[in-house]
Amino acid sequence: MRKITVTKNEAGQRLLKLLAKYLDTAPQGFLHKMLRKKNITLNGKKADGSEQLTEADEVCLFLSEETILSFQSRTGQRTDNENGRAKAFTALQVLYEDEDILLLNKPAGVLSQKAEASDVSANEWLISYLLEKGALTEAELQTFRPAVCNRLDRNTSGILTAGKSLAGLQTLSRLLKERSLCKEYYCIVCGRVEQGGRIEDFLAKDEKTNRVTVTRTRESEEAAPVVTEYMPISRTGQYTLLRVHLITGKTHQIRAQLAAAGHPLLGDGKYGDAGTNRAMRERFSLKHHLLHAAYLAFPEEMDACPQLAGKEFFAPVPALFERVARELGVYTEELSV
Repeated sequence: MRKITVTKNEAGQRLLKLLAKYLDTAPQGFLHKMLRKKNITLNGKKADGSEQLTEADEVCLFLSEETILSFQSRTGQRTDNENGRAKAFTALQVLYEDEDILLLNKPAGVLSQKAEASDVSANEWLISYLLEKGALTEAELQTFRPAVCNRLDRNTSGILTAGKSLAGLQTLSRLLKERSLCKEYYCIVCGRVEQGGRIEDFLAKDEKTNRVTVTRTRESEEAAPVVTEYMPISRTGQYTLLRVHLITGKTHQIRAQLAAAGHPLLGDGKYGDAGTNRAMRERFSLKHHLLHAAYLAFPEEMDACPQLAGKEFFAPVPALFERVARELGVYTEELSV
C-alpha cells in the first residue's frame, strides 16, 4: 500500500487528475476500475475520481509496489547525466526567491525549456536546485512540477520567471497571458537610431526553418500582430544601444522587427548583417546576438502572490555584452545597476 498526502500544490484538482499524474502511464479504465473496487480510496472511503482534493487529504493505493512502478514513467526522475549537466549551469544566478516564485538571470547559450527530449534546460536546473536545497522531493515531482514560465531564445540572456508552487505558476502564467508584466530588454544594433519609436507589425513563423517574417500588413491568417517600443540610450555613428519595451511576446520578435526596420542586432546570425557579424566575431569572438532581458516589473495590485505587487527586478548584462558596449562607445552605467 502507498499513501499520498495531498499538498497545497496538489489541492484544488480532481482526484482522477492527480492519479493520472501519479500513475502517468496507467489507462483511464484501470484507474476507474481500481476506484470502483476500492483499491484506491480517498480519506479511507470509496471515491469515483470526481472529488475535488483539499490539502491534507489522504489517497491510499492498495496496489503492489510492482504495479505502481509499472505505471510510472521516468518523467519525474533525473538521470545521472541530467544531474551532472543541470548542476553544470552554475552561471544561472538566482535574482529573487520566495515560496511561490523564483527569478533567474539566464546566460546566453542555455535553453529556457527543452526543445527535444534529450535537452537539458533551465527547467532541469530549477528542479535540481529545488531538490538539492530541500524545497522539493522526488515524490512530489510525480504530481507537481515547478517550471520556467516565460521563454528566452537560447542565446538571449536575462530574467527568467519560474513558478515554485501552484499559486506561483498560475499567477505568472496569468500575468504573462494578460501582458501585465513590464519587460524591458537591452540590445546593441547596427546604425544610429536618433529617437525612440513604436513598431507595429504582423509576424509569421516558419516552423521548418525556425525563422519568422514580419510585415506591415497581415499577409496570412497565421500572422500575429506584434508590438515593440524602443528608446536609444547611447549611440555612435555606427551603433546604438537600445532599451526595448516588449508589448507582445512572440518568437524572435525583437530581433526580426528591428532587422526589418533597418537596425539588426549585433551578432544575430538569423536576421543580422553578415559583414558586421563577421567583424564582431573577429574582434570580440562574438558568436551570438546581443539581447538581454534586463528589467521586470510586477503590477501594483495583485490578488494572488501579493508579496510581488509593485516589485521591480534588474539583471545586469553579461560581461561580454558590457565589453562590446564599452569598446564600441555605447556603454552607460545603467547596464550594470
